[in-house]
Amino acid sequence: MRQHDVQELNRILFSALETSLVGTSGHDLINLKPFCERNELDDLEYMYDLFSVIIHKGGCYGGHYHVYIKDVDHLGNWQFQEEKSKPDVNLKDLQSEEEIDHPLMILKAILLEEENNLIPVDQLGQKLLKKIGISWNKKYRKQHGPLRKFLQLHSQIFLLSSDESIVRLLKNGSLQAESDFQRNDQQIFETLPPESPGLNSSISCPHWFDINDSKVQPIREKDIEQQFQGKESAYMLFYRKSQLQRPPEARANPRYGVPCHLLNEMDAANIELQTKRAECDSANNTVELHLHLGPQYHFFNGALHPVVSQTESVWDLTFDKRKTLGDLRQSIFQLLEFWEGDMVLSVAKLVPAGLHIYQTLGGDELTLCETEIADGEDIFVWNGVEVGGVHIQTGIDCEPLLLNVLHLDTSSEGEKCCQVIESPHVFPSNAEVGTVLTALAIPAGVIFINSAGCPGGEGWMAISKEDMRKTFREQGLGNGSSVLIQDSHDDNSLLTKEEKWVTSINEIDWLHVKNLCQVDSEEKQVKISATVNTMVFDIRIKAIKELKLMKELADNSCLRPIDRNGKLLCPVPDSYTLKEAELKMGSSLGLCLGKAPSSCQLFLFFAMGSDVQPGTEMEIIVEETISVRDCLKLMLEKSGVQGDAWHLRKMDWCYEAGEPLCEEDATLKELLICSGDTLLLIEGQLPPPGFLKVPIWWYQLQGPSGHCGSHQDQTNCTSSRGGVWRAAFSQGASVNEPAPVSLLYLGDVEISEDAALAELKSQAMTLPPFLEFGVPSPAHLRAWTVERKRPGRLLRTDRQPLREYKLGRRIEICLEPLQKGENLGPQDVLLRTQVRIPGERTYAPALDLVWNAAQGGTAGSLRQRVADFYCLPVEKIEIAKYFPEKFEWLPISSWNQQITKRKKKKK
Repeated sequence: MRQHDVQELNRILFSALETSLVGTSGHDLINLKPFCERNELDDLEYMYDLFSVIIHKGGCYGGHYHVYIKDVDHLGNWQFQEEKSKPDVNLKDLQSEEEIDHPLMILKAILLEEENNLIPVDQLGQKLLKKIGISWNKKYRKQHGPLRKFLQLHSQIFLLSSDESIVRLLKNGSLQAESDFQRNDQQIFETLPPESPGLNSSISCPHWFDINDSKVQPIREKDIEQQFQGKESAYMLFYRKSQLQRPPEARANPRYGVPCHLLNEMDAANIELQTKRAECDSANNTVELHLHLGPQYHFFNGALHPVVSQTESVWDLTFDKRKTLGDLRQSIFQLLEFWEGDMVLSVAKLVPAGLHIYQTLGGDELTLCETEIADGEDIFVWNGVEVGGVHIQTGIDCEPLLLNVLHLDTSSEGEKCCQVIESPHVFPSNAEVGTVLTALAIPAGVIFINSAGCPGGEGWMAISKEDMRKTFREQGLGNGSSVLIQDSHDDNSLLTKEEKWVTSINEIDWLHVKNLCQVDSEEKQVKISATVNTMVFDIRIKAIKELKLMKELADNSCLRPIDRNGKLLCPVPDSYTLKEAELKMGSSLGLCLGKAPSSCQLFLFFAMGSDVQPGTEMEIIVEETISVRDCLKLMLEKSGVQGDAWHLRKMDWCYEAGEPLCEEDATLKELLICSGDTLLLIEGQLPPPGFLKVPIWWYQLQGPSGHCGSHQDQTNCTSSRGGVWRAAFSQGASVNEPAPVSLLYLGDVEISEDAALAELKSQAMTLPPFLEFGVPSPAHLRAWTVERKRPGRLLRTDRQPLREYKLGRRIEICLEPLQKGENLGPQDVLLRTQVRIPGERTYAPALDLVWNAAQGGTAGSLRQRVADFYCLPVEKIEIAKYFPEKFEWLPISSWNQQITKRKKKKK
C-alpha cells in the first residue's frame, strides 16, 4: 500500500468518526463496534472515552499547538481563577461596625467570593491582607490566636481538610458534608454542587489541563469546544478504552509504575531544583544592614558623628528580611556581647550634617518586609533616649539642615568696608529662623535668604520680623541653602530706607587690593568694585591709581591672590576676567612687583628638601617648553646651591615629596606641570632608566625592655640616613603587648628592575655596616617593604624580578635576619605568634609560623595549623589578630559570623 493510500484511509476513518460524534459533547462515550471487523464481543469492549485533544491553529508554514489532556489519575492541582471576578461583598452592608471588624464575618465574606466557597488557608491570609490592608498576625493574632486555630474553633462554619491546608465554608452546618470531608481526603469536595453541566464539573472527577509551548494551566470543557473554530484549525482526538480502569494505588500517585532509575533521576533533579530555589529565595530575601553603634557616636554640631571613625562605628549585617524584628534584635545581642541594658533599633540616614534618626522600629513580631526595611538601610543601635549623655530628638520634623551662613565682618584694620565671611552651620528643620542670630551672637540683625541658591547672585530677600518666628522648613530652606546675616547697627545696610525687599546685593561686588610693592603710599589697602566680567588689568590699573603709586608700576606689577593663611598664590594674567581667574567677590589680592607670566610661561614654587615649612618656598618663572634638566639648573642657581647630585620631585596633594621627574629631557609641559605647582629639590642623583635606588634598613624585633635582641645592640646606630627609627612605648603599657619595631639604616643599593629579589639581598650584604652581622646567605634574610616607618608588605619568591613586585620609585626595603634559611611561596602566609603563659598576664617570646593557605584558607584550617605548631589540642586554643595601629585584638572565631567590619568612603 502506498503512502497516499494510507492517507486516504485515515481521512475516511476520521471522517466517519467525526460524523459519528456530531451532536455529542466529546465527553460522552463512543462505540467503535461498527468500524471493527471482529464485532462479536460485548458492546462494552468497544466503548472508548475521550482523554486528550491536540489542536493546531495556523497554516502549513507555522502556527501554534495546544494539547488538552484529562487528568485521569488526579495528579494535577486544578484551581481555576475566574476571568471576571465576582463583585466584592460590601462589608459596609453588614449589620454593625462590630460585625464588620469581627474576623468571623470578614473570613465568611472572603469565602463567599471564592469559587465553590473554598480556598487554601495560606491564600486566605493573603486575601485578608488585601481586603482590610493589615495582616492577621498584626490585627487578630493577639486576641484570637493563629488563623488555623481560629478556623478549628469555628468548625460549625468552616471545614478544614485533614492536612489543614484547605478550608471550605459550610452551608447550614451540613454534618453529612463534614463527615464525608473528614472520612476521605481525596473526596472532600464531592458534596459541592456542580458548577455547570458537562465535562467533569465535580472537583472529585478528573479535570482538563491546557499544555502549550510556554505553560500548563487548567481549562474547562466549554473553553476547549471554542477552540474547534476557524478555517485554519486542525485537531486530533485521542480515546482510551473505558474498561481500562487505573488501580486505586495509582490515584494521586505520580510515582506509580515509574521505573526505579527514572525515579532516582527525578528525585535528584527535584533535590537540585529545591536547592536552587532555596538559594534564589535566600538571595531575593537577603538585605544588608549598616549597624551604627550608639556608644561609638556623639552628638556634635547638630547631628550624630562617630567618635573615632566611620570604620569603627559601622558594622555590616546580612539578614533575612522574612525574619522578625525580634530575630534581628536577638542577632545583634549575640553580636554585641558588651551591650548592657535596653536595645532600641531605629532607622537612620546620613544627611549632609551627619547621621540623623528618623523612626524607631517597634513590634518584635513584625517581619522586616512588613516594616519596609530596604536593602542597605542604616540602623542606629542605642537605648532610645540619649547618646553620650545628650538627649536626641528624632523624626523628620527635626531633621538637621546644613546651611551656608554669610555675614559681613569688619576687617582687621577696623575699616568701614566689610568682608563676607562664609561658614557652615547646622540647625533643626523645626527651629525658628531667628535662631541664626543667636548662633552668631548677633543681638539684632537682618536675615536675607538667597532664593536663587547662589551666594552673590540675584534673588536675595530680607525676612520680616514676623517671619523670624517661622521654621526653616516653612521658609523653604534645605541643605546647602545660603543665608546672609547683617547686624542692624551696621551702616552698610542692605535694606532700603523703606525696608522693602531688595533683589540683589551688588553693593558687595568688590575686591580688596593690598600694596605689596614695597613702595610707600598713603593707603595700604583699597576696595575695588568689579563684576565677574571685569578684566584683571582694569582692576590692577585702578588699584594703582587709588593707592596713589607711581605710574611706572603699570608696566612692572601684577595681582596675586592671597589665601586664608596669607600666602601669595600664582599671579593672575591681565587678560583674564574675574570669572576666568576663578576669583570670588570679596577676595583679597596683592599688588606685587614683577610681571605676570605669559600664556607660554609657568610660575612655579620650589624648595630644598622634602620637609617644607610654610613660607619658605622660592618662586621662579620659566618657559613651559624648558626641560627638566634645565629647570633644575635654574633652580639650583637661584637657590645658590652648587653640584649636580640633585633631582626634582613634584609635591603631591598631601604636601609630601611625590614621584621623581625621571625624564630629564622631557619638557615641563609634557609632564603636565602647571603654574602654581611646587617642585622639590632633593639631594641625590637619579638612577639610570630601568634601575632602582633602594634604601636598605636592618630590622629585628625588640624585647620588652625596648632593646634589640641581636648583634645590632652593639652596632653604632648613627648614620646619614637618620639613624634608628623606634616605636616608642607609652607609660604604663603592659608587657604582653607586641614588641616595638627598630629599623637601622644601612645604606642605598642601586639595582636593575629586572634583577631578582635574591640579588637585592646579595648586594645589600656587601654594604659596610652589614658585614658585622654575620649573615650566612641571602636565604637567611627576609625582605619587607617599609611603610610608615615599620615593615609593611612581605616580599616572597627570591627568584621573582623586582619589576613584578611593582615597588615604585620611592620604595625602601628592610631585611630581617633568620636563624635558618627559608623560601616562601606565593600561597605561604607568615604569621608572628605569641603564646600566653597560663595563669599569668604575659606572653612567651614571638615565634614565626608559616601557614600554607592553598590547603584551605579558612579560620578552622588556621586554628588547626596553630594547634599543630604548638602541639596543643585545637579545641582548647583561642587565637586573635592584633592591629598595632589601633591597639586592638580581633578574635579569629568571630570571622565565622556574617558580620564584618569594612572600610567605607565618607559620603
